[in-house]
Amino acid sequence: MSERMEAGAPVRPTRLATGSPRASIWRIRTPLDRRRYLTLAASSFAALLIAWWAITASGAVNPMFLPSPAGVIDALVAWYRDGTLLDDIGISVWRVSAGFALSAVMAVPLGLYVGAYQPVRALFEPIMEFARYLPAVAFVPLVLLWFGLGETAKIMLIWIGTFFQMVLMIAEDTSRVPMAQIEAARTLGASNREILNLVLLRSALPAMFDTLRMTLGFAWTYLVVAELIAANSGLGFAILRAQRFMQTDRIFVGIILIGLIGLVTDQTLRLLQKRLFPWRA
Repeated sequence: MSERMEAGAPVRPTRLATGSPRASIWRIRTPLDRRRYLTLAASSFAALLIAWWAITASGAVNPMFLPSPAGVIDALVAWYRDGTLLDDIGISVWRVSAGFALSAVMAVPLGLYVGAYQPVRALFEPIMEFARYLPAVAFVPLVLLWFGLGETAKIMLIWIGTFFQMVLMIAEDTSRVPMAQIEAARTLGASNREILNLVLLRSALPAMFDTLRMTLGFAWTYLVVAELIAANSGLGFAILRAQRFMQTDRIFVGIILIGLIGLVTDQTLRLLQKRLFPWRA
């Protein structure tokens, strides 16, 4: 073989080097077309569903601890027929949206200033780093004392669970803007306010959108905790009520609904992000 190579004979390429579909898929960070992505994503859900069905059909687990997929569907239908399902979904979506919106309105400008000005960072970052490790559940007695038993208490608990993380992540997004852009704006005579609004904010906005998507997931995780506070409706309340009566199938319905709603909102924000920032692709 060495003699053929020295003589300039062409080397027959292997299948892996020809750019075959398998090779292109498994190269590191190689883009995957939408059809294959959806196929793999659907396969993962199908595999999970099949494994769930197989375990329950085998009788190895008591249905009280792990209901079958058919039992969960029956519980969903019964929940819908009793007329409270849509109301529970609506109030939970409202609580998450209100708490998340309040966090975003406050965290985005504060995070922008923390990422832009070092004195502001020194003033706020240590406090935010300390506060983000405080469990939101520990604030339940204080929230009840300060805000009573109404909707405000539930919204504020979701705010506590998302605000501090959001500020730090927005600040990090802002600090990642290349210094060359700031220096170029200064060379053109831009003021600090212009650099803040026209350079830092616009450059960091796509990354900030990713941060908002991520922290929206945090908001959904704190929903059940928020609905512990003297709630009489909502998906979290329904899960806790089902626990008291050992209705495991309804617990599964509530958990799956929260996951599905979160997935739909996340994908909606992802599509909106592609429309707003097409150059990110």
